[in-house]
Amino acid sequence: MASDDEILPILENEVPGDVKEEESETINESSAPSHPNEVGDDDTDVEIQLSGCGASPFCDPRRMPHRFIALFLMCLLGFGSTFCYDNPGALQDNIKSDMGINTAQFANLYAWYSWPNVILCFIGGFLLDRVFGMQLGTIIFATLVLLGQLTFALGGILNKFWLMEMGRLIFGIGGESLAVAQNTYAVSWFKGKELNMVFGLQLSFARLGSTVNFNVMGPLYKHVSQFYTGYLCTGVVLMIASASCVMSLLSGLILGYLDKRANRILKKTGQAGEVIRFSDVKDFPATFWLMSVICVAYYVAIFPFIGLGQVFFERKFDFSPRNANAVNSIVYVISAVASPFFGILVDKVGRNILWVFLAIVFTIGSHALLTFTFVNPYVGMVTMGFSYSMLASALWPMVALVVPEYQLGTAYGM
Repeated sequence: MASDDEILPILENEVPGDVKEEESETINESSAPSHPNEVGDDDTDVEIQLSGCGASPFCDPRRMPHRFIALFLMCLLGFGSTFCYDNPGALQDNIKSDMGINTAQFANLYAWYSWPNVILCFIGGFLLDRVFGMQLGTIIFATLVLLGQLTFALGGILNKFWLMEMGRLIFGIGGESLAVAQNTYAVSWFKGKELNMVFGLQLSFARLGSTVNFNVMGPLYKHVSQFYTGYLCTGVVLMIASASCVMSLLSGLILGYLDKRANRILKKTGQAGEVIRFSDVKDFPATFWLMSVICVAYYVAIFPFIGLGQVFFERKFDFSPRNANAVNSIVYVISAVASPFFGILVDKVGRNILWVFLAIVFTIGSHALLTFTFVNPYVGMVTMGFSYSMLASALWPMVALVVPEYQLGTAYGM
């Protein structure tokens, strides 16, 4: 949207009447909203007039109800990925015994997911910005997530651990890039309005997927074991879990349609002349790189710990596998509930950096409790859950404040 400073010189210059009329029309077109949450200076500037169902609040992309339908689809978009990401953690003992592997080999299931994303996640963001676009890129990455989970399950059915590792590799290539697409969609639809709350709600759904995983996969395995045994049981359970990835892919298809429709109605054609290049990365501000360091350092202290947490709680606190899984999932349970509220709170109060600092301090304290004391582990895990919710709700929206919109896919990939 053109700013007042850009429009004023045009209005002051003396030009022939027909040229002035042409320029005036250009100015009016530029005042149309650049994304669904902006409505311009005057709603009449939008030339496409909606009628019938399209004019209702649930079908009009300029209205809040429709944008929250899109937000719900954004949340479902990442549900399958987060549900299946920790399938190994929820079935750790079963996978190790059924596949005949040790703890180091089991940990490779997470390593194969993570290592490629040191580079590929950045490329995924670049592909979203420059090559595929947000709509097609989201569908491609959601498809990779589904194919990866299916390959992972097939490896269990065929008793081929190397195939399970390959599945996790494919799953990882799609999973992290899909998270980038989810964040980019959120900023496109909600930039400048309720953004902290939106990120908090997305995190809530993501952690809901992880929580459901830790509390459903064990009983599901027990039920399936009545019909199948050994590695075949593991494979069938993982195949059933892939249904969540199908749901995410369908959400991506519907969201892509809604986004394309919104762009057409709002005449959003992208940022003219602003094309992301790899060389632009060096121009990202120092504050962005500090956020990246915080993100990496913090998440390293959370996700690997949860991935191997079941064994930790079994050995140190003498918990049963079921109780160990329950306490291990507390971080996800807390964040699923607390994240939207922290998002709203940060929206109202501001001071994102202060919230990030407090989250880091409390997380360090929770790790100290779990490592050096025998205090009930629920205390440390509940503290970690609130801290994680606080950080994610405050940190992720700050990226949109320091990086131009046309570079956001690449920035979130970093």
